[in-house]
Amino acid sequence: MYLASAQSVRWLAYREHGAEDSLVGSAFMQMVERPWGITAFGAASVKALPNLVRVRFKIVRLEQTPAAAFEAARTAVRAVRGALREHGIADAAVEGSRLDLKTATEYADGSRRFIGYQCQAAFAVQSGVLDDVEPLLIDIVSAGANEIEGVDFDVTGKRELRAEARRQAVAAARAKAELYAEAASVRIGAVLHIEDIDPEQPGAARYRGHAEAAATSAQDLAPGHVVVSAAVVLGYAVAGA
Repeated sequence: MYLASAQSVRWLAYREHGAEDSLVGSAFMQMVERPWGITAFGAASVKALPNLVRVRFKIVRLEQTPAAAFEAARTAVRAVRGALREHGIADAAVEGSRLDLKTATEYADGSRRFIGYQCQAAFAVQSGVLDDVEPLLIDIVSAGANEIEGVDFDVTGKRELRAEARRQAVAAARAKAELYAEAASVRIGAVLHIEDIDPEQPGAARYRGHAEAAATSAQDLAPGHVVVSAAVVLGYAVAGA
């Protein structure tokens, strides 16, 4: 099956109707740009047990001189790296930023005053031992980490899970389109439009009310599961009764 682009179809309409029939040509082009048919939204979520965890944390040190701030931060970094090794996390598995130095001030009595030099470094580590998360956090904080920015559970093979969610989303959209067609005493024809929707993007909010059972529920967000979602908009031609 050959699907012509909107631009080529518009040219064929112009050639067939001619410039003298511009009214008909204009209406035809509008129909191509806004095809008459059935548009349906479908969403699906696939749940899987997490098998890895990512921890993001910071080391921050405040001293009165730049040299002292750098040294204090380096000492803390060495201690934290040692704690990570004890948990089986190699240096190659640690993503870290360079030491960053800036002046630190505080606001008091209507003015700002200098309180020292702040040196900080941010790190992210990944581990496949989920039972070790709490001891890991305790040990890196004890070793010198000041702030745990986030603990994110994830799953390997997310691409395959996303592909399955997309297949289910397409099936959900088709089922909805077939229901509308049956109610209108017509049949769905060829697929005219496929639009991938990212459920996490703000622009997808207008579709969430149509997600039905495929939408993420409170149970989906329960600890112990990672939810991979997908959504799609399908446009079908109407084939007639």
